[in-house]
Amino acid sequence: MRILIAEDETIIRLDLRALLEQAGFEVCAEARDGEEAVALAASSEPDLALLDVKMPKLDGIDAARRILDERPIPIVMVTAYGEEELVSRAVEAGVFGYLVKPFRETDLLPAIATARARHEELAALREEVDTLAEALAARKAIERAKGLLMEREGLTEQEAFARLRKASQISGRPLKVVADALVATLTT
Repeated sequence: MRILIAEDETIIRLDLRALLEQAGFEVCAEARDGEEAVALAASSEPDLALLDVKMPKLDGIDAARRILDERPIPIVMVTAYGEEELVSRAVEAGVFGYLVKPFRETDLLPAIATARARHEELAALREEVDTLAEALAARKAIERAKGLLMEREGLTEQEAFARLRKASQISGRPLKVVADALVATLTT
């Protein structure tokens, strides 16, 4: 797994790099401020990012928000500040973990594993939502087309559906495409 580290304190950044590399991760980029983190996230395409909250130019939470706008990846905030307001902002931005310094390897590795797992679950849920939304849109289009056929041609619901299905089979196009075309034709 490729990891981006964004930490303005050099010693902590080097410690993080050593911990991650010892654990078998690849550190693909290191940033000293939030703006550099955003740029490096775009150019190095990490699988996960560790961001300090308080950094020059752009804080880690705003950097996380920008990174996630470009490409959703799991992000773990690493900070010396555990104030509720900062944690709330981080959660609102969409980060998947929050570690308060000082931390040990036994804290960091589970935070990374948890962030990855939560990110994968969210990606699966988003995919499922997209699939369900597409199915619902298809269902609405087919129902509308059936209704128009029933009204205009005096067909039963079964006859209207059979006609749509036959048109789909003959044309080799999905039922939704045929339904959309029929609706467009009959409503103009």
